[in-house]
Amino acid sequence: MPSASTVFLVRPVRFAFNTETAASNHFQQTIAGLEQEAIQEKALAEFDAAVARLRAHGVQVLVFDDTPAPPKPDAVFPNNWLTLHPDGRVVLYPMHAPNRRPERRPDILEALRSQFTIREVVDLSHHEQEDRFLEGTGSLIFDHQHRVAYAGLSPRTDEALFQQVTSLLGYRPVAFHATDAQGHAIYHTNVMLCVGGKFAVVCLESITDPAEQAAVSDALASTGHEIVAISLAQVAHFAGNLLTLQPAAGGQELLAMSQSAHDALTADQRQTLSRYCTLVPLPIPTIETIGGGSARCMLAEVFLPGA
Repeated sequence: MPSASTVFLVRPVRFAFNTETAASNHFQQTIAGLEQEAIQEKALAEFDAAVARLRAHGVQVLVFDDTPAPPKPDAVFPNNWLTLHPDGRVVLYPMHAPNRRPERRPDILEALRSQFTIREVVDLSHHEQEDRFLEGTGSLIFDHQHRVAYAGLSPRTDEALFQQVTSLLGYRPVAFHATDAQGHAIYHTNVMLCVGGKFAVVCLESITDPAEQAAVSDALASTGHEIVAISLAQVAHFAGNLLTLQPAAGGQELLAMSQSAHDALTADQRQTLSRYCTLVPLPIPTIETIGGGSARCMLAEVFLPGA
C-alpha cells in the first residue's frame, strides 16, 4: 500500500502547554515571555502555513476545527486517537492523559463517513479504565507494504494492546524499548522511527538492548529498507518525526517534516532521503516546542475507501 494522499488535520482553538502530558513527554518546553494569546496566535499561523504548503505539494488536506470546550491543548495532534484503514475499519485508541480523551470526536467520524466508506469502528478507548494505553500512530509505526508494525514500549504504549491491534489488523509486531539521553522512555515511537517505502529513519542508539536493536534492524533490512541512522541529539529536534505522503495526482513521494527536523539532518542524510522523496519542511516551532510533537503528529492519514 502506498503512502496516503489524503490526510486530515485539526485546526487548534486553545493550543497550550499541556501539564497533563508533560510528565511523560520530555520534548515539551515552555517559551519564556510568551502569553497564552500569543501562543495560540503563533500556533494558528504555523498550522495554516503548513496546510497551505502540503496542498501546494498536491496532498489532499481535510481540515476540521477544534471545538473550544472542553479545552483540548493537544487537539492539533489527531494521529494519536484514530487510524483509518483501507478495508473501511476505523480504530479508536486509549489515550494516556484525561484531557486528551475529548479529542476523539464522533462529529469528525461522521464528516469522514460522508466522504469515505466506514464499515466498522473498533473502539479500544475502554482500556483507559485499566490504565492501558496505545496512542495511534504515535505508538505504532506501520510498514503497510510489508504488514509489519513497530512499537517502542512506554507508559503510553502497552505491549498487550500492541499485540492485540497488530493481530486484529494482520501485521507482524516488533516491540522494543527506546530511551532518551537521560534514560527516560521515549514517549512515542514516532519521534525516533519513520518507515518509508524503501527507507527507514531510526535512532538505533535509543534502543539500548542489543537483542532488541538487532530485531529492529533486521526487520527493516529484511523488508528492503535503507536505514538512515539518526542520533539522540537529532531526535531532540524531531528528526525522526517524519511521514511519507503521496501527491494525489501521482509523482514522487513527499516526506513531511518540521523545519527544525530538516535542519537537524546532515547534508548526507538529506541527500539519501531525497533519492526517495521530495523533502517538505514545515516551520512549526511554536507547535513542536510547546506541544512536544512535530509534523508527523499533526497528520492523520486517510486510507479509507471512497464513499
